Amino acid sequence: MPGDLTGVEAALRSNAISVESVSRGDVLDVTYLTAFPGASVNHGEMGRVCNTLIDLADDGAWDPVPVEATVIRAPGDVQGYWRLDPEWIEALSAYRISEEEFSARVLDTLEEP
Repeated sequence: MPGDLTGVEAALRSNAISVESVSRGDVLDVTYLTAFPGASVNHGEMGRVCNTLIDLADDGAWDPVPVEATVIRAPGDVQGYWRLDPEWIEALSAYRISEEEFSARVLDTLEEP
């Protein structure tokens, strides 16, 4: 079923994302434990999350909504926050923006405390 949280969480986990929590209202809130606990959020790991959600949307397994991601090093130790707009997924899938533009838009939202 589109929007099934179990499906989103399972897909993220199958792509080596250590999901701590997933919740959905008008926004999909994802918190994941990074495999790269340095000073900065790992962009490749962000990409895996984005690509997983893009694939789910393209397959009709998830109806895109705004995504708010929290990256943690350990419980209570936030490494950063980033966002994903569902319109960016739609634009990428329709070839209105490039993968580089998509990545730039997501990276522009990155906040590291």
